[in-house]
Amino acid sequence: MKYLWGVDLGGTKIEGLVLAEETNEIIIRKRVPTEAHLGYEHILNQIKRLIDLIKEETGILPQAIGFSTPGTLDPSTQTMKNCNTTAMNGQNLKKDLKDLLKVRIELANDANCFALAEATQGAAKGHDVVFGVILGTGVGGGVVVNGKVIPGRHGIGGEWGHNTFDPDGEPCYCGRKGCNELVFAGPALEKYYTNLTGEKVELKEIYRRYKEEGQQEAGKVVDFLTSSFAKAVGNIINVLDPDAIVFGGGVSHIEELYTDGPEKLKDHIFNNRKVETLFLKPQLGDSAGVFGAIELVRN
Repeated sequence: MKYLWGVDLGGTKIEGLVLAEETNEIIIRKRVPTEAHLGYEHILNQIKRLIDLIKEETGILPQAIGFSTPGTLDPSTQTMKNCNTTAMNGQNLKKDLKDLLKVRIELANDANCFALAEATQGAAKGHDVVFGVILGTGVGGGVVVNGKVIPGRHGIGGEWGHNTFDPDGEPCYCGRKGCNELVFAGPALEKYYTNLTGEKVELKEIYRRYKEEGQQEAGKVVDFLTSSFAKAVGNIINVLDPDAIVFGGGVSHIEELYTDGPEKLKDHIFNNRKVETLFLKPQLGDSAGVFGAIELVRN
């Protein structure tokens, strides 16, 4: 029997999964802490430790390992960029992992792995063109066509979080102003509420106040989210025209994204105000990263 190995390399934990290809049976799941504050070499050592533990417990040796990473491998330099785990930026992670583990290595960033997992095993299974959206503390995305990630020439396929939404908006760490991430990511919505009320409140509580109390200011936040998101995602649909959009991240729990969002999208789509794109809730939850990593080496 052939076994598939995947690793989700997160900022706080590293999760490994071994799957029986023929049956999709999970053989083992195991985690170790990333301890990224100890540096890049320590992260590599933690990865090797995890792989060795899995080999010892299962007796299975990997032929290839897929990795979901918190950043992107630049195709031209073969080094990592845009990593939240900053110790990885500028590092030749793919080569270093290949040298360390002595197997074929495939990498994709976490948003791409999320999209790939949901497109092949989750909510969007069976659809040809899928756009995966991450709406959390940041905003990201990934494009999957016929079961394959589209990384792009620069390795930034699907990275719409730093498209400009408001040219006169606040400065972003990426060097531009008014990026999508500064408009409808979780912290941005919380800041919007603070500007309305003077009160600092987590998004989950803001949404509760809207649903359970009908608070006007909380309702303005939800309306701002759905209106802004519809405008931003309209640009994606007009270019990519995906069959389905799958949501992930904490903001994706807001129900109005799936109801009001498509309705407001009518104002921004070049299709006579007719929206057929599916807006889908994720099915794989926190497991999407590691299952997406496995899909990188399935064929």
